Amino acid sequence: MPQSRTCDYCDDDIEPGTGTMFVHTNGTVVHYCSSKCDANDDLGREPRDTEWAGER
Repeated sequence: MPQSRTCDYCDDDIEPGTGTMFVHTNGTVVHYCSSKCDANDDLGREPRDTEWAGER
């Protein structure tokens, strides 16, 4: 049974078969629901500073 995951940037649910997973060289895994979350995290933006990411 596939697991549903949570986006590490905006805390939205990620349905099985969607989203992206990034593995750092130190072994930590980061899950994103969309490229929007991925890009904002790469730019160093905090989720609390964006209106659409909700309260975190």
